[in-house]
Amino acid sequence: MTGTAGWEPLPRARTYELVLERIEQLILDGKLRVGDRLPPERELVELLGVSRAAIREALRVLEAQGALRPRVGTGPDSGNVIAAMPSAGLTQFLRLHIALANFPLDDVMVARAALERCSAQLAAAQATEEDLATLRGLLERMDVPGLPREEFNDLDTEFHVAVAEAGGNRLVADMTIAVRNAVRHTFLDVFHRIEDWEAVAERLRADHHAVYDAIAARDAERAGDTVERHIRAIHQDVIHPVL
Repeated sequence: MTGTAGWEPLPRARTYELVLERIEQLILDGKLRVGDRLPPERELVELLGVSRAAIREALRVLEAQGALRPRVGTGPDSGNVIAAMPSAGLTQFLRLHIALANFPLDDVMVARAALERCSAQLAAAQATEEDLATLRGLLERMDVPGLPREEFNDLDTEFHVAVAEAGGNRLVADMTIAVRNAVRHTFLDVFHRIEDWEAVAERLRADHHAVYDAIAARDAERAGDTVERHIRAIHQDVIHPVL
């Protein structure tokens, strides 16, 4: 990146957070893009009017978020480079936010139902034969009688994740995956407290097969209706009575 536009000195309070805000604003304004190199630390100190420690702390945060990739050395390719945040970083961030914000379970259910409805509809339109094979494989593994609850819960999560990924919309998939993973441990706790577990497991299997059938039939509306009905019914009939 060339020029100094956007790099005016900052107030000294809240140092590294202000550095983060300035860099984020430059990204939002399109003045920093994936592949652009940030000015060297010494130059950032002069441009922003803050300490080197504040610059380094801000860069560490961006690197931890996956938005910055350091390149060691002294040549033209060295320095801190703006990177595309990987999907894993985004889903982890969203998952932790949902967990720490302590949203009411009903709010999570409503958000999850809306996201997964969209994911299922997209999957019905976009799923490849490989995607369908992955879904069938997960269903076959879930259909095994006497499956431990932990393993069933893991496969349940994988199935919903696979539906989201089959939709082909990366942002919708990442948000769907984050919300589903956020309730993963809650579901496992509920599963362990259910007395008639096999009856619940059979119901979940039937619901998952119905979702798959709609996707495989390329019936987007039915796929969306089926997965939303499944999510709402499980929360109402299985999760809430236990919690």
